[in-house]
Amino acid sequence: MSQAEVASAPSVPFSGDAVAVERRAAKDLPYEEFLRDYVRKNKPVVIEGSVPHWNAIREWTPEFFAEKFGSEVVGVTYGSKMPMAELVEKILASTPEKPGPYLHQLIVHHDLPALLPWLSPENPYGYPKRFCSPLMPKRCRRPDGYLKLLMGGPGGKFPFMHFDSDNANAIITEIYGDKAFVLYAPEDTPYLYPKPDTANVSQIADLANPDVAQFPLFAKAKPYFTVLKPGETIYIPAKWWHAARVVTTSISVCTNMLDSSNWNGFVDWLCRPHPGRKWYLLAAARAYLTVLGGVLSLVEAIQRSMPGSSIARAFARLAPLDRQSVRLQTGSLTS
Repeated sequence: MSQAEVASAPSVPFSGDAVAVERRAAKDLPYEEFLRDYVRKNKPVVIEGSVPHWNAIREWTPEFFAEKFGSEVVGVTYGSKMPMAELVEKILASTPEKPGPYLHQLIVHHDLPALLPWLSPENPYGYPKRFCSPLMPKRCRRPDGYLKLLMGGPGGKFPFMHFDSDNANAIITEIYGDKAFVLYAPEDTPYLYPKPDTANVSQIADLANPDVAQFPLFAKAKPYFTVLKPGETIYIPAKWWHAARVVTTSISVCTNMLDSSNWNGFVDWLCRPHPGRKWYLLAAARAYLTVLGGVLSLVEAIQRSMPGSSIARAFARLAPLDRQSVRLQTGSLTS
């Protein structure tokens, strides 16, 4: 992407030349190819037409949430809660000069499970689902893969540039409106000035107007850029830095993935030293999770090698590999 193209893009959340994030049409991107060419290679991609089956694409608007869930008090951002109707009112009044709140704390299965039917069947690129395995430690178990609702008005954004601390891959699907994303590869980490006490958060608060005296190396970082539109999914691999800015009033959902490619980093994060944590408990947790990683890799391999078999259906309960394995297991999803 040239400087002229970047400059003409709405609400660009960074400065400098950029590389366009690769785009693929879902109809031409089989699941196994997605795993091979993007997940295994830790490479971002935008998938067009990823969820044509979602009723959310056809029905969700800010007014939808105000009318159906207006009295629900929701966690918006850190330390902030408000009724959904009030949140929607502020989002609709948002401008780039005076951005309104950006909703990013609502966990669908926990906070508003009534939304799940609009997101079914699940995004076919949001697998494997190790997070929903009954073998996962209870505090890490996420029944729907930690599906989050994100909503904001023009100028709204996530509070800081970061990469996901648990080393998970992120899958973000735009449902309503447009949202601009900027990504930086893991190898650019030295140029992004991670906070000394929070290594997955950048000290650079304003990517569009960075303090070049304070952050001189930032000019060496190469941004990857895209604008996500309704029905499109962006895959953000583990340890890729990312930030987003709302272009037009936006509704999207985010989920997380774990598989063999990023499992070791997840274990390192979960078992990191921390004041008050006994070393022997951390060692025991690391041993369990290391063995669990091997077990889940075996479970996924069985599903690949014996699709449709009773053995594959049984093992799918431990970690569904794809939507097909969920359908065979439960009979509740359709293609």
